[in-house]
Amino acid sequence: MTEEPQWIDDGPVLRPYALTRGRTPPPASSFDLLALIVSTTTDEPPAGTDLGPEHLRLLHLVRRARRVADLASDLNLPLAVTRLLLSDLQSRNLITVRPPAMDKIPDAALLHEVLKGLQAL
Repeated sequence: MTEEPQWIDDGPVLRPYALTRGRTPPPASSFDLLALIVSTTTDEPPAGTDLGPEHLRLLHLVRRARRVADLASDLNLPLAVTRLLLSDLQSRNLITVRPPAMDKIPDAALLHEVLKGLQAL
């Protein structure tokens, strides 16, 4: 009886360098981890754009607003690569970036008490 070989999914076959064509990612501040990304259109991207399969998958994922960190996780790509792909889409006006909502900044006194508690441990 011959055993079937077991396949292990080690992630994407292409290296991040190949996916980004050797380009460096934009500054981290341009795509905050908690920023919401949403597609500007529900249609397919215009013909003639040089979008790769990762770009198209990103566009599919952001038909509903998604956070940058979630997108990187769903794509199984490094955060820097995801930010670069998002930058490509933003330059073509295919996505909108919404900054993270900061509902309420914690009180400084509360943060000080938490710090004291942690130091006591």
